[in-house]
Amino acid sequence: MTGNARVVRGSWVTLLVAGSLLTGCSGQATGNAPERENTSAVAPSSASSASASAGDSPSTTATPSGASSAASTVFTPDASLVPKTSKDGRRLADAVVLAPVDWGRGYVARTPAASTPGTWAVLGEDCRWEREKLPRGVLASTSRYSRLAAGGGRGAVTVTAVATVHGSALGADEQLSATLEEVLRCPEQRPRSAERITGLMSLGTPFGAREQQYADDSVLEAGTYAENGGAGQPYRWMVARLGTVVVAVSVTGGAGNTEQELNELGSKALAKMLTRIEQRLKGK
Repeated sequence: MTGNARVVRGSWVTLLVAGSLLTGCSGQATGNAPERENTSAVAPSSASSASASAGDSPSTTATPSGASSAASTVFTPDASLVPKTSKDGRRLADAVVLAPVDWGRGYVARTPAASTPGTWAVLGEDCRWEREKLPRGVLASTSRYSRLAAGGGRGAVTVTAVATVHGSALGADEQLSATLEEVLRCPEQRPRSAERITGLMSLGTPFGAREQQYADDSVLEAGTYAENGGAGQPYRWMVARLGTVVVAVSVTGGAGNTEQELNELGSKALAKMLTRIEQRLKGK
């Protein structure tokens, strides 16, 4: 590997730029949105070739002119370090996923603080999210939920970090494919009974594109979140894959927190987890 760690550590800049492509897709109200875990059953198509969801806005589907397609991988892990058992997968997921202190000063664990071991979130046929037992091929998945209390004229910030370890790179890639297809299938989703996400759009960007030099593949989602029929709030979800590991973050904030600040917070968090993957799976 040549310079990959440096690229990943600095990738929040390119993540922020990519995130800005979706800025106009959701409502402009502010508030607290859910920390959805976007881990679903695998789908057959490739995330790198999937397009954006219904609506196909040029700002979310177009690949920048002059983007490179020559590179095929951002990081090659040491095969001897790649998890092959559920125990090893759980150890890696727990080491990679962010704890409250990793988000910054003042962040504390929510209740519950983490997901139930051996489960992940699945989008049902009725477009509602439910937790189910890990399917064959998924070694482990860990989610941690944190929060920064309101203060200083700003509303509370709610964040989630997720790390999912697959038994193969193909399985991990299929998770990102499913993420894109879920938005096509369910542009309106219900994380919980009183919550609704509408107008969902997604952007899939493989490694090698000009704005994506930090992961083998990535997906960004944008939409509008509302709770109990209240005002719409911006919704963002960031997902990235390195080898057999998929990491994701959700960042939402109340009044006084700008979308740029929230995007930057999420981008830095995702970059931190990608760096942790490299640190644990690179050869000496």
